[in-house]
Amino acid sequence: MPVTLIAAEALEEISAKTDVSVSEGQHRRNIVTRGVDLHALGRKRFRVGEALLAFDRPRPPCRYVQSVSERGMTKALGRTRGGICARVIEGGMIRAGDAVEVLSEESEGLLSRLLR
Repeated sequence: MPVTLIAAEALEEISAKTDVSVSEGQHRRNIVTRGVDLHALGRKRFRVGEALLAFDRPRPPCRYVQSVSERGMTKALGRTRGGICARVIEGGMIRAGDAVEVLSEESEGLLSRLLR
């Protein structure tokens, strides 16, 4: 099952520029980050807390998110503010305040050898 991430800065922009409410999880993403360029994680593996994730794809909003939240949510999230999907490579506890740590190519090579 994928994990979805969205930037707090995108949510703040939506709140400032629209009447759409995104403060209580109406955006339907699993993890809210701050100070992370989520799209720069493309083709990378990264740790959040104890979990190891891999960028899967951008996550533009679908009609479903609007059907379970409010009118205008799909447009507010748009193509660039919808966040990303990540595959779970290794599960683990994720807590508020955990860092997003991008793995270096060197550690990625070690990890792929360990996982095989």
